[in-house]
Amino acid sequence: MPAYLDHAAGTTLRAAAAEALVAGLSAAGNPSSVHRHGQAARAVLEEARERLAAAAGCEPVEVLLTSGGTEAVNLAVLGGWGARRRAGRDVLLLPGGEHAATTGAAAAVEARGGRVVPLPVDAEARLHPATVGAAAGPDVALLTVLAANNEVGTLNDVAALTAAAGEVPVHVDAIAAFGSVPVDFAGSGAALMSLSSVKVGGPAGVGALLARRDAALDPLLLGGGQERGLRAGTPSAPLALAFAVAAEEAVAGLAAEAARVAALRDRALAGLREVLPGAVLRGAPPGGGRLPGNLHVTVPGVEGESVLLLLDAAGISVSTGSACLAGVTRLSPVLAAMGVPDPEAAGAVRITFGHSSAEADVDALLAALPAVARVASRH
Repeated sequence: MPAYLDHAAGTTLRAAAAEALVAGLSAAGNPSSVHRHGQAARAVLEEARERLAAAAGCEPVEVLLTSGGTEAVNLAVLGGWGARRRAGRDVLLLPGGEHAATTGAAAAVEARGGRVVPLPVDAEARLHPATVGAAAGPDVALLTVLAANNEVGTLNDVAALTAAAGEVPVHVDAIAAFGSVPVDFAGSGAALMSLSSVKVGGPAGVGALLARRDAALDPLLLGGGQERGLRAGTPSAPLALAFAVAAEEAVAGLAAEAARVAALRDRALAGLREVLPGAVLRGAPPGGGRLPGNLHVTVPGVEGESVLLLLDAAGISVSTGSACLAGVTRLSPVLAAMGVPDPEAAGAVRITFGHSSAEADVDALLAALPAVARVASRH
């Protein structure tokens, strides 16, 4: 039986979001136009902004719509660093184990003459406030942190990290966390926060950067004055509304859904350990410090890529890490930052559950694992 168990890469489209998208696509009008069609599109766009703001704990004016999570992260990191650099602050603080969108933006900071200072994380991929406090000096333009690690599922204490940063502005990549655990921009202490539609059951092609009114930010896209003049280009009202509908639905039933998904994960982990007793759970232990749907293990003597392909042949979709590194031969930078030796990191398998996951998906996984383990261990 086919089973989709790679929700961290992008979860399935929610029915309500699909309906909102289809309905919106039939409407004409540019939200920036002054005629009635344009103003109708503007009304849809602003409704989406208000609903997203309510779901993320911010004001509607703080929601800057983007083409997705990667653009939101790039705008935050490059735009936030660039604006502060003019005041003589040229350092970007970069924790280990960040997403490729962030490390790519950090490389661009270095290419533009900035200084990137790496911050260590612990063996669970967690960044500690004391580490931030020691690094947050007057020359720092921006600290970027993950609310939740997208590969191993470990949660950071965002409020403690922003407090430790003091006067240093903080960008929080909440893309993996939003819709899975509580996210509150107003209470986070962050200046900037990135979100993505596809992670909460909305359509691909839309995301958001939450930016405080006083956040210093240089635009990356130049042209019109859309999105407070910080992101030029015509935003898609239908995509934005579908994103908002999905976010609303994800946040509304958060506690019950987290418990349901965590139970699926825990059952899968128990069954996996029976078949592969040497499997090591990476990241924080199951509980309040980990994303409820994340199951990441390394299996000694087994190539994670082999497990992925064998499960795929059985109709079960999993991953070995971030989808943004698919096809890249190097081992996971997240596991490297955690201090996992290369031979162990090669056996990484990430299984992630989401809103459409069911007991039948776990049944399919556990039924396929024995044969997969026998074949994979021979390579």
